[in-house]
Amino acid sequence: MSANTPAAAPAKSKKMLIIIIIGVVVAVLVIGGGAAAWFISSRSHADEEDGAAPVRKEAPKVAPTFLPMENMVVNLADPGGDRFAQIGITLELEDAKTAEQVKLYLPSIRSGILMLVSQRTSTELLQREGKEKLAADILREVSRPLGYTVPTERARAAAADKEEDAEDRPSRRRTERNPVHRVLFSSFIIQ
Repeated sequence: MSANTPAAAPAKSKKMLIIIIIGVVVAVLVIGGGAAAWFISSRSHADEEDGAAPVRKEAPKVAPTFLPMENMVVNLADPGGDRFAQIGITLELEDAKTAEQVKLYLPSIRSGILMLVSQRTSTELLQREGKEKLAADILREVSRPLGYTVPTERARAAAADKEEDAEDRPSRRRTERNPVHRVLFSSFIIQ
């Protein structure tokens, strides 16, 4: 008997049929996957063009300039006068030009900061709120020689109340952005 008998023909056609089915399934999966990828990518591009994409915070156009100041040692206003603070301050400024302007007034700024810190007690400065208030006061002290005013907490609250009352009137006063962004403490030791 030879291998080409009538019983071998159906087995060969079954193998061929299985290979064709597998080929069709693979082709459908490849085409379907490609269509899904195309659909998803075209949909995300359409969302970006429509502005529906999530808003990303833009990176600052110019990196800020940091101006470290020399550490200061100050007697605190505690009873008995035996407590003192050693404070390291770094100023975050808009640019190098502002850093040069601050350097011109540095002796006056340091004196003002020393006066501010010497009015505080150790109890006040050991708390986060006390440090934050001191940073706001130092920001005001650094901004003053440059011609900028930073409102106190009370003044900001009063201004917010006035804005609520005068919501209908357009504001005529334009304020420029302060080039002194933040006061950062690089060290803060109380003894």
